[in-house]
Amino acid sequence: MNKPLIGIIGNLLIDQGGMFPGYERAYVNNDYVQSVAMAGGIPFILPLITDYETIKKQIETVDALIISGGYDVNPLIYGEEPIEQQGFLCPERDEYDIKVIKIALELKKPILGVCRGLQILNAALGGTLHQDTSMIEESYIKHHQSSRPDVSSHTVNVVKGTKLYDILGEKVFTNSFHHQAIKELASGFKISAKAKDGVIEAIEKEEGFIIGVQWHPEMMASKDSKMLDLFKELIKQCNKEEK
Repeated sequence: MNKPLIGIIGNLLIDQGGMFPGYERAYVNNDYVQSVAMAGGIPFILPLITDYETIKKQIETVDALIISGGYDVNPLIYGEEPIEQQGFLCPERDEYDIKVIKIALELKKPILGVCRGLQILNAALGGTLHQDTSMIEESYIKHHQSSRPDVSSHTVNVVKGTKLYDILGEKVFTNSFHHQAIKELASGFKISAKAKDGVIEAIEKEEGFIIGVQWHPEMMASKDSKMLDLFKELIKQCNKEEK
């Protein structure tokens, strides 16, 4: 069995001080790289670019995609104005992710969206977001934890009959580092997990293997076998495509 090439969407790190204030660096958190390697894939970081044909070549080259976490999704994408709690925006990342998602769907590539990755999947395909969990009347859980990244902070209940249920079972304990959340679901997706306060924690597309999770499994995968199973399943889907 060949090891599949897993493209991990990168970010822009903008220096805030030091010798090069405002300087942009391409990067991705190393947990993504290590999780893919532990799961049996070959990690490949995809930097942000603008040319459509070059992006298409990037996506054609890899066997599957991980849409990594990062900055807030711009609410203008889904037709809303920013509220006071709006975080830092990166238009380059939004534009790149949207192109990547649409190309990957055309090419039928497996996708795992993580945190922001879930949010931009939903927004890129016609869904909307709560710009802050304080806007969700029923929400009472702390969704931006104050503890180590590998520590689980709340319960997520998984919906029976979903792909995610087959991977994780009916309940999982996750970390949590977000303040935006899904509001209206994009067409073609279904909810596959929720927190106990009703906040949507995972979605999946009905066709193919397209899953988004609101937590950060890559930060827990070295200690939690269920989190590593998400990456193993992504790789398994690649090998199915080869047959």
